[in-house]
Amino acid sequence: MADGTAQSALDGFSEALSAIPPELRKTFTYDQGREMSKHVQLTERTGMAVYFCDPHSPWQRGLNENTNGLLRQYLPKGVDLSAYTQEQLDEIAWSLNTRPRKSLGFRAPVAVYNELLLNMELAKFATKH
Repeated sequence: MADGTAQSALDGFSEALSAIPPELRKTFTYDQGREMSKHVQLTERTGMAVYFCDPHSPWQRGLNENTNGLLRQYLPKGVDLSAYTQEQLDEIAWSLNTRPRKSLGFRAPVAVYNELLLNMELAKFATKH
């Protein structure tokens, strides 16, 4: 994203979330940040319902908080992200997405996502034949 404005968040989230098949775009949970003030437009663009956590209630976003903890292994809190290239940030994301998670039966998020995509394609194929 170009910056932390609501418009940049809207544009960035819209682009990224629109790349996900509509069948897998259900909900989006966020904290109370001002950058999500255009959440209605995000729902209009993506079809995803946007929910907000109560202030100071990180337990309402357990998976997000766990992922933040994993990110801190690569990017300490308060680090200036502009010091990293997009390629470096993509490498960190790939590392996290290929890391097995207990909550996924010790499968990696990318493996679970790919399995969902494959099952969707197989279901579409089966209904055509």
